Amino acid sequence: MSEYDEVFRASVERPAEFWLQAANAIDWSAVPRRALDSSKVPFYRWFPGGELNISVNCLDRHVACGRGEQAALIYDSPVTGTVRTYSYRDLLTEVATFAGVLTGLGVAKGDRVVIYLPMVPEAVGAMLACARIGAVHSVVFGGFAAKELAVRIDDAAPVVVVSASCGIEGQRVLEYKPLLDEAIRLAAHKPA
Repeated sequence: MSEYDEVFRASVERPAEFWLQAANAIDWSAVPRRALDSSKVPFYRWFPGGELNISVNCLDRHVACGRGEQAALIYDSPVTGTVRTYSYRDLLTEVATFAGVLTGLGVAKGDRVVIYLPMVPEAVGAMLACARIGAVHSVVFGGFAAKELAVRIDDAAPVVVVSASCGIEGQRVLEYKPLLDEAIRLAAHKPA
């Protein structure tokens, strides 16, 4: 029997034990005592009582175990010809710094943040910064028209909208700031 077959069999025959053991591979701030709560079918809860921070699991744990200089994110843009590599340590520094910026803007655990950015490394940093402080992020495709962005702002009711002044699509520059300004004007919810 192959190793895959053994792992698969364990996951099927003893799923609760299998997934609780698999959960040991990540860092928990509150370790769950069981894998699945099926007391309210069909509303299952995985790892009840468990608490973790995905930002810590994506970054801090790798720095702590000596992989701080290893590549965590490689940005390769065929549009701009830009190639940048971020180590776990570099990305952790940027994420922690931006988490501090968000906190300084009044964002707290449970608050929502709309991320309206092009596909750039800063979008990843913004998502991880939100997770780091317990905020919920809602990524909106950069370049959405003002009306569609306004609908998403009203839906999420964010404390903050993270944006760029522009994005590059092919050979043209798409100005985000005027679209964002118009979206906020149209939206019933006005982010701080």
